[in-house]
Formats: sequence, structure tokens, C-alpha cells
Amino acid sequence: MVTFDHRAPGTTEEVWRDSGLLDRLPPLDLPENVSHLVVLAAHPDDESLGAGGLLARLSGQGTPVTVVVATDGEASHPGSPTCSPTELAAVRRKELVEAVDLVAPGAALVFLGLPDGGLREHRTSLHQGLTGALTLAGAAGSTRDPVAPGQALLCAPWRGDGHRDHRIAGEVAAVVAVAQGARLLEYPVWWWHWATPDAPVGSDSMRALALSPGERAGKARAVAAHRSQVEPLSGDPRDAATIGAEMLRHVERAVEVFVESPGVAPADHTASAGTAATTGPTAPASLPPEFFDEFYRDRRDPWGFETRWYEERKRAVTLAALPRPRFRAGLEIGCSTGVLTAGLAARCDRTVAVDVAEAALASARERLGDSVELLLLRTPAEWPPGRFDLVVLSEVGYYYGTSDLEVAISRAVESLTQDGVLVACHWRHPVPEYPLGGDDVHAALGARPELVRLVHHLEEDFVLDVFTRPPARSVAREAGLA
Repeated sequence: MVTFDHRAPGTTEEVWRDSGLLDRLPPLDLPENVSHLVVLAAHPDDESLGAGGLLARLSGQGTPVTVVVATDGEASHPGSPTCSPTELAAVRRKELVEAVDLVAPGAALVFLGLPDGGLREHRTSLHQGLTGALTLAGAAGSTRDPVAPGQALLCAPWRGDGHRDHRIAGEVAAVVAVAQGARLLEYPVWWWHWATPDAPVGSDSMRALALSPGERAGKARAVAAHRSQVEPLSGDPRDAATIGAEMLRHVERAVEVFVESPGVAPADHTASAGTAATTGPTAPASLPPEFFDEFYRDRRDPWGFETRWYEERKRAVTLAALPRPRFRAGLEIGCSTGVLTAGLAARCDRTVAVDVAEAALASARERLGDSVELLLLRTPAEWPPGRFDLVVLSEVGYYYGTSDLEVAISRAVESLTQDGVLVACHWRHPVPEYPLGGDDVHAALGARPELVRLVHHLEEDFVLDVFTRPPARSVAREAGLA
């Protein structure tokens, strides 16, 4: 994550203009038949700073518009002697209503009220809120032109923007866009402040939307409506404006810049691991089988499943979270060397375990013998047949790109019997090589309407969830104790 000070002058607008970058950007291909536009703001003012012109353009064309605001921006002035966080949150909500009305009159507004600076810890709520807003907007937009409804457009902060909340908002939006079949555009805000033209990471995927004089004027008025951010709250240094003069000059441009990787299609249930996963320069595809073949080469226990207390304890927590003593048939995706598989097999009448690496399965066969059916499959394109009342996704979901993850979840749900249980457990710390993080995986699972969370166990290191089909009944209720 980039570290920057919003109070510093930053890269000047002259530097960006002299570099010629803005002149070289290809134009944004914006079709006229967008069914509906949903703009996600991590904080009130992001929507105006990064997408005010787009809001004005599509609203002016009659496109239904929804603005989803993840946080109330209550942490913009820590230690302010003038406004408490609660007071500032109320002020910023009012400012956003005024700002959006200036560029997109009549737009629907959705305030999620998540903690400012805490989107990483509230991915699931963000995912659910954004999914719900996009779904509702789609239902409204589909009535606009039932013959040629067009495609939904989701616009969110750029994952490469350098601000943690912006990164998380962009990551969650990428997952939602693939799941909902929406086109995703990401807008930089703080990137213009801290980045420099000599190292324009991500600029190859940038596109420019040329704004009319009216759209520029509307955007300027919308930004100015966020008075708590563009003007000091008081003369106290702790109340200084968060959006400085140079940042405002970036906003006054005749173009608005968006990031979109070319050739990205919505989620497809025929996708296979290794295909493009989602939009944006920071979203790689699913890891290919060769990654795992190389990882296991000449290494019997590369993750320390057999030797680390951390792994032993996590297995115990996972097995203890199973809501029934026994299952008829269990399926484990990504079984690796079979250490957890052995514990699952002891609780199942029949067990099927799958991995993409032959070396891992060789170790599993040595450990488990004929007690488990071990399959070499490239999930999610390949999937074992049959129905299971226990499906386990342990330390595997973050190897998928977003498109493949949605396919894997769908196939896992399809594999569940009516009384089935889905268990997911994943490492939460970032791993640069992995397409997704553990929190991303569980946010995607939690957003599926076919699943209800029965158990949620969260630690700094890992997250464990147990899902069932609705309605969820606790262990005590199932046993007649409650």
C-alpha cells in the first residue's frame, strides 16, 4: 500500500499536462444503451471527484443512476475541535445528497454506513450492500428498454489508487461486477496526487471521457458541495481541508479518466482455471496447475501441515465447527496432501477429495489408502459428479480469479444436498502471488442468496464460515435443546 500525505502539494497538474499522458489516453467507449449506472464511493465526495462527469453524462441521457456510499467519511478530520465523528458523518451525508443532485437529479442513494478506514474488515457487508443495490438497479433498469436493455455499468474507486478503502472498494466491486455480469470502470482519485508520469503503473488500461462544458461545470459544483472537504472546518490545523488546491486542479480537467482492462467478459460457467478473472491491472487470473506442480516439487509437506501447531489447531477448529457428528458424503476441493482429509473422512461414510497437483495427490494416497476417493481435476471447469451433504473449501478459494471463484461457488452449491453443509476456511494475510484474499472469498460466499451463515469464526490469521441452505438451524435447535 502506498503511503502519502494528503496535506502535501503532491504531483502538480502542470506535471501531468506536460507529460502528455492525458492526451495519449484512448477515448472511453461509452455506449448509449447503458441499462443502469451504479457508482460506488468509498467516502462521500469520491463519486464527484472521480466520476462526476460520468454521472452527469448518463443522467443527462436518461440512464437510471444509483450511488452507493460505503462509509460516511467520519474519519476525515481526526481530532477535530469543531466536529465529532458523528456530527461529521451527518454533515457529509447531507453534502453528498446535494452534490449528487447537482449532476444526477433523482438518482437513488444507498448509504451503507460502514466504518471509515475499515472496509477491509467489512468486505462482506460491502459485498452484500453493493450486490443488493446493483440487483435493484438492474430490476428498475430492465423496464427502460425491454427490447434492447443494454449492460449494467458499475463504477468504483480504482484498486491502484493507493488508499486502503479505495483498494478494498475496487476489489469488492470487481467481484460483484463479474458475478452480476456488469461492466466495471474504476476511477483514480489519489493516484493523481502521489503518482508521477515517469512511473504511470496501470496507465495502459486507462481511458479518457471527454466532458462537455456543462458536464465540467456540473462536476465542479458537485465537488464544491462537499464543503467539509474542500474548505477548512475552522482555523485550527486539525480542521484543514482534505482536498487541497492541486487536487482540485486535477478535478477541473476537460477529461475524466477511468481504468478498464480490455477484453474482459462477465462470468461464464464454462470458464476454466487460468482464464482472465476480472478487470483491472491488479487482478490476475486463477493460478495455473503448473504453479502447484512446481510448488510441490521435491517438497513433501510445503505448508507444514504435519509439523506446525498453527495448522494442527486450525484443523481442530474446522472439525469442531462441523454441525453434525457424521455425514453421508463429503467433498473436499483442494485436498493437498490429505491431512485435513483424514479428519473429514473419519466423520463421513464416503469421502471424495480433489486436487490439481499430482504430487499432492500422491502424498494423499500414501496417507489415506483406499479410504478416500482421490481425483485429479482442474476445478472449477472440472468437477466431481454427485451430491454431498458436506462440501469443504479449505485454503483453496483465493487461488481462483474472481470469475472462476463465482463458478466454483456455484458448482459447490449445486453439489449440496438439501440438508448440505458448506465449510470454508482461509488464510487472511495478503499473499502477492494469490489472485484474491481470504476475506474476498468469504465475502463472495456470504453474498450468495442460496447460503445462510451458521458459524462465523474470525481471527487475525484465518476466517472460518459454515453455511447451510436457508433456514439455518443451530446445533442446539437441531438437538431439541433450544
